Amino acid sequence: MLYLILKAGLSGVIVAIVSEIAKRNPGFGGLIASLPLVSILGMVWLWSDTRDPVRLASHAGATFWFVLPSLPMFLLMPELLKRGVGFWPALMAACALTIALYSLMIWVGSKLGLRL
Repeated sequence: MLYLILKAGLSGVIVAIVSEIAKRNPGFGGLIASLPLVSILGMVWLWSDTRDPVRLASHAGATFWFVLPSLPMFLLMPELLKRGVGFWPALMAACALTIALYSLMIWVGSKLGLRL
């Protein structure tokens, strides 16, 4: 249980640091947010928990394929905000697009033999 709390706490601290940096410098905050910190932490925690290279390789490969459909979110969100759409509707639209693209990736991936 202590291990789970440590993982959650460290992960949460990283998110808090990114948001604080973004308040002062949005570009630098974006740079830090774009780093695959969650992916790296996920791989570290998965390795610590399982020591299973096959599972870790599968996780890393799936992460790559799911990053691709998430990228348009970062184009749609600022475009909607620039056009005067409110934050929450813009965020919901960007998330809906991402969910739709994730679903498409799963469908296309299965047709191409990807195990996602």
